[in-house]
Amino acid sequence: MAPYSRTRSVDFDLSIAYIKNSLRVESPEMDRICAAAKESNISVVLGFSENWNQSLYISQAIIDHEGIIKVKRRKLKATHMERTVFGEASGSSLTNVVDLAGIGRVGALACWEHALPLLKYHSYSQRESIHVSQWPPVWEHSGGPDLWSMSRDGSRTLSQTYAIESQSFVLHTTAVLSQEGIDRMNTSNGLVMNVPGGGTSAIFGPDGRKLSEDLPDTVEGFLYADLDLDEILKSRSFLDVCGHYSRPDLLTIRINDIERVLADTA
Repeated sequence: MAPYSRTRSVDFDLSIAYIKNSLRVESPEMDRICAAAKESNISVVLGFSENWNQSLYISQAIIDHEGIIKVKRRKLKATHMERTVFGEASGSSLTNVVDLAGIGRVGALACWEHALPLLKYHSYSQRESIHVSQWPPVWEHSGGPDLWSMSRDGSRTLSQTYAIESQSFVLHTTAVLSQEGIDRMNTSNGLVMNVPGGGTSAIFGPDGRKLSEDLPDTVEGFLYADLDLDEILKSRSFLDVCGHYSRPDLLTIRINDIERVLADTA
């Protein structure tokens, strides 16, 4: 997400630079990321600003250990001031969960998509084992009129709730804003994104408990936790919102996953 969209008026020079520096899916830069995943024998869930024909989208890619992009999706609805920068997704972005060899069912959503009940339930129905919850930098609430739901504790609460409702492990991941980033985007006098930090990543278990130790909020680093997949079964024996704890005879959702195109032939 573009931090300057939260604090700045129109800045054409910065907009041009941001578009140029946003990642294209078909690009040498993405190829290098995929090659690094293969070389390191790891799977990657990447959140990025996607440049598609000079239009920007908040996007996510799930890359397997062989360096293959298994899922590429976009945030369905940009949040508030993000809408001045980013476009919206089409139906194909409802495909957000995939099987990864040796890991299980892995899915991803972005930011306040974790506050959309129908979208979350659709993700739950795809039976994730691990969910990646991706966020911009978020700070402690100021105690002022700004939204608590946009704070460190607010975003964590949404991810923790997702873990409880889905009975999956949730990797709550946030970006970290540096002083260099503030200077580059000239946000030091803004209401938000005006101080370094914002890192509040955490790992939650299927019953909602926090499994990781916090890093300092100005530090980029790794969090580690052992994920015992039997804990999913333990939680689902009590609560399975898409199984024994559901009532599809009374309540269902309907999905439209058709990808809309700009021009089509009759």
